[in-house]
Amino acid sequence: MNIRPLDDRLVVKRLAAETTTAGGIVIPDSSAEKPSQGEVVAVGEGVLLENGERRGMTVNVGDRVLFARYAGTEVKQDGETLLVMRETDVLAVIEDALVEEDAA
Repeated sequence: MNIRPLDDRLVVKRLAAETTTAGGIVIPDSSAEKPSQGEVVAVGEGVLLENGERRGMTVNVGDRVLFARYAGTEVKQDGETLLVMRETDVLAVIEDALVEEDAA
């Protein structure tokens, strides 16, 4: 990847949208919402504080995150759509234990 986010920004790849509901109803592409979950593919160095030090990022590359619906700016890189957003746009990090419970 050629994108290197600056300061407290990160690059997120959206996860695939759900195509069926919990009841088994198929959702057509035209009415499906953009997913609000993604995988972090790059992070900046962290926000620059007033004293000149940097506060490190709390999210890491590979984290699965939940973000606001209209967060970030979409960019195309190598035919793939990515989101560049601030760390404050991330609402939560999805832990593996929660993902495994949802799958069961």
